[in-house]
Amino acid sequence: MSARHTKFYRDKQNAKWLGVCAGIADYTGIDVTLIRIGLVAATMLGSGAPFIVYLIAGYIAPSKPRELDYTTPDDKKFWQGVRASPTRTVKTVRSKFRDIDRRLANIETYVTSSDNRLADEIEKLR
Repeated sequence: MSARHTKFYRDKQNAKWLGVCAGIADYTGIDVTLIRIGLVAATMLGSGAPFIVYLIAGYIAPSKPRELDYTTPDDKKFWQGVRASPTRTVKTVRSKFRDIDRRLANIETYVTSSDNRLADEIEKLR
């Protein structure tokens, strides 16, 4: 399911017309209003090619499946980070797991040690 999060989808839920600008905003993490203003400005200043690309993307790109809707803002931020820099995200996750593993090793060492003070504290709790 994670590979599906990294694809570009038209976001029909937040769409004004075909959902391409909302999809680009979801994919990049840029505000959808800025994307829409940029598209209008590029179309007016250019030869109309951005609008043609918009239409093509609107008919070629698949709609975002409902099961890929974000449950929390943190979830949305995480997947946008994955799309922006997958290697950095992998490094971050590995770093967090190493930190958790180190902390668990410290707890295990503390609990399994033959420290008489710890045994006395446990006995006092009983």
